[in-house]
Amino acid sequence: MATPRVRFAPSPTGYLHIGGARTALFNWLYARRRGGTFILRMEDTDRERSTPESVRAIIDGLRWLGIDWDEGPEVGGARGPYFQTERLPLYREWADKLIAMGRAYRCYCTREEIDARRAIFEREKRTYRYEGTCRELLAPPPGKAGHVVRFKMPPGEGTVTFADKVLGRISKQYSDLDDWVMLRGDGIPLYNYGCVIDDHLMQITLVGRGQEHVNSTFPQLMLYRALEWEPPELAHFPLILGPDREKLSKRLHPEADVMLHKRSGILPEALINFVARLGWSHGDDEVIPRERLIEWFDFEHVGATSGVWSPDKLLWLNQQYLKMLPPRAIAERLVPFLAEVGVSAAADDRLEKIVLAFRERAKTLKEMAEKVRYFFTAGVELDIAAAAKHLSSAAKPLLAQVLERLRGAEWSPQALEQVIKAVSEQAGVGMGKVAQPVRVALTGNVTSPPIGDTLELVGRDEALRRIEAALGRIG
Repeated sequence: MATPRVRFAPSPTGYLHIGGARTALFNWLYARRRGGTFILRMEDTDRERSTPESVRAIIDGLRWLGIDWDEGPEVGGARGPYFQTERLPLYREWADKLIAMGRAYRCYCTREEIDARRAIFEREKRTYRYEGTCRELLAPPPGKAGHVVRFKMPPGEGTVTFADKVLGRISKQYSDLDDWVMLRGDGIPLYNYGCVIDDHLMQITLVGRGQEHVNSTFPQLMLYRALEWEPPELAHFPLILGPDREKLSKRLHPEADVMLHKRSGILPEALINFVARLGWSHGDDEVIPRERLIEWFDFEHVGATSGVWSPDKLLWLNQQYLKMLPPRAIAERLVPFLAEVGVSAAADDRLEKIVLAFRERAKTLKEMAEKVRYFFTAGVELDIAAAAKHLSSAAKPLLAQVLERLRGAEWSPQALEQVIKAVSEQAGVGMGKVAQPVRVALTGNVTSPPIGDTLELVGRDEALRRIEAALGRIG
């Protein structure tokens, strides 16, 4: 079997879409498992909508996800260029060859003429297909020079069939296809033409893409036949639906934007795992790290039915990775989210301990940053209800005793826990009666890690100041 060469060929007209990310992922996994080559190609021929900013957004999104490419933008390669707008002479060259072979022709019908014919068919509720008006012309009609290039469908009856690695065998009759436009008058290739030329010249062995491209496959296969080229294998992946069961779209679903999840505090490992499971499975496994995805991925277990986006499942997976990944890795990624809440913590040696204390208490990095902010501030903002309940006159003598004992205590979680226990035993009350006022004084609220850990992480000087402030508040 030849070494696989696969590609991801987005149109850079906006951010990296989740559906595109999954297409890239499935192709990348296929290449990585089999020691093949993964190519990134930009189909940037939509001159009104394709922008350098969109190219940058796609590249940044793939890099954040950890999907690297062996050939393509910023990497290079022997089969470039990897932007279609830099390959325009190739499309003209092969169009001319097809015309010379009698398998394509120049069409001089104007857009207005085509639109007028289509309108007649629509009024009659018939499907319009180009009539082949210019199929046999040897020269431009009088007064016309501008033209497109159309593919010449073979005459007579026939069937085009392919065996899809996901969907199985699919066929279409010649009569369902028309003489489609390959090349516009300005030399810009249309999708069905440009991708075939590029895939062949880049020696692509398998094309994996979304099911919305199934119908495009038939004219593409006809072009392969006309050029006497061997087509690549084909795999069409199921759609991704939003929580509302509509196709996941940029217009309806904010979660379609890959980088929205980065900004929301989702880990790339979790998003990769989640997206892979939207259409592919490995038994009952839910948490599948990247190395396992590479080891296990195959097209046989890509399903034909649409996957449905589940925000709860993504958050659950993200928390699993918060718990699985090394604390140092989480701490490094937490720093920018702390900056968003006004905290500079890059050099704080407590950060890994804070991650360990909170990684089972938060589902995203953003949530974690909000929860741990009080460890880095001078003073604390008290929740009114928590303060009213726990910073009461009855709690004042208990807080005073804790403060006195803390001044000379060893500053370790175990020793600090013993201080709380000793005060509660001396007062003849449960530990909660002591720990909760201390917790509110330290954090402003009623939830935190164990009180010994919380005291240690707040730090001696700051903890004493906060308890003194709480005592002063009680009066």
